[in-house]
Amino acid sequence: MDIRIIKKFCMAAKQAFLFMVLLLPALLVILPILLLLSGSLMDIWELGKYISPAFTEGKEFVSWKLLPDYPTFTGYGKLLFETPEFFVLFWNSMKLAVCILAGQLLVAVPAAWGFAVYQVRESRGLFALYVVLMLLPFQVTMLSSYLVLNKLSLLNTHQAIILPAVFSTFPVFLSYGGFKSIPCQMLEAARVDGAGEFTVFVRLGIPLGKSGLLSAMVLGFLEYWSLLEQPMAFLENKYLWPLSLYLPQLTWGQAGFAFCASVITLIPAVFVFAIGQDYLEQGIIYSGLKE
Repeated sequence: MDIRIIKKFCMAAKQAFLFMVLLLPALLVILPILLLLSGSLMDIWELGKYISPAFTEGKEFVSWKLLPDYPTFTGYGKLLFETPEFFVLFWNSMKLAVCILAGQLLVAVPAAWGFAVYQVRESRGLFALYVVLMLLPFQVTMLSSYLVLNKLSLLNTHQAIILPAVFSTFPVFLSYGGFKSIPCQMLEAARVDGAGEFTVFVRLGIPLGKSGLLSAMVLGFLEYWSLLEQPMAFLENKYLWPLSLYLPQLTWGQAGFAFCASVITLIPAVFVFAIGQDYLEQGIIYSGLKE
């Protein structure tokens, strides 16, 4: 009996230790969001009292309170009702993200299906080249992209951001894993029953490989919602900028306003992640499977 009690105690202590180990990184991730939410509810005087040492030459330390002394929604009111340019940039970001994802559905999904289902000569080498291209950062391809877009007279237009992203290799890589997990015998059975290649793709491929496809869409939205380098390189007109370029333009005197804008900018990304979390996990698992 004593041995059972000791084992239960050791098991409970082990679980408590694991809980504390996992709780620390979770708090480190959540803490910036809590600071963001609390800062958006502070007025300019209270916020200035806390963060002014960071922008002055004083020797005081920055302090903070998770619960404001006098919560106010003044910043949200100013942002939503007195700042029309915020909505222009908000819908610019939405337009870029939606158009890019729609284009990737038309380009990346058939490409991933072709790589996964049709085994032709050198198809594995070509897919490996795709993976290598996926690893190239934007800084490597920025100059060549700029020259091509300049020749096509697309600079300073949203097409300069949308068209290169439509042909990104990353959604091909993620969708490939979902399609590759479909048994070949199932596809052959559909063909024997008289289904054409397009019917097999629509009726079997997309429903069974949707996990990889949706995970690519979720990760794509999170990436393109916060685009920074591409708009800075290809867009000069500020009215064409996405919301991600609007926030760095705010000074510390507009800190409360910036907190509110950050919270609203965060909402679509959190919403998309919450909806697609399960598909995202499955898609990442498929992308790690070996052939």
